[in-house]
Amino acid sequence: MVGRRARRWREDDPATQDNPRSEPVICPLCERPIPARSRSSLHHLTPKLKGGTHKGTVRLHQICHSAIHARYSEAEIARRLSAVEALREDPEIERFVAWVRTKPDDFHAATRMTRDRRGAKRDR
Repeated sequence: MVGRRARRWREDDPATQDNPRSEPVICPLCERPIPARSRSSLHHLTPKLKGGTHKGTVRLHQICHSAIHARYSEAEIARRLSAVEALREDPEIERFVAWVRTKPDDFHAATRMTRDRRGAKRDR
């Protein structure tokens, strides 16, 4: 496999290895541990398309990352949700976080775009 996806799942990547001496990575959104073999990704706090290429990133569960992008456009993320605290305080994300905290740390499910976002895309 070639490219950025290959890097995410490589066997020799220390981030994907179970190392009892290292501290577990904690998802800053849901505040649950991210197990070494579970799906996770880097979230650009300011979207790359909005100038965030070299700005901060955070490691999130894949389901947490997908929930953000399913609910909000890149412009809205850049404008008002470019900090973890702002994301956590948002009512939509707050409901999602309350729900996902009841799931196992390695839980993953497909995430669909919300009806509001689907409708906004159709109206363009």
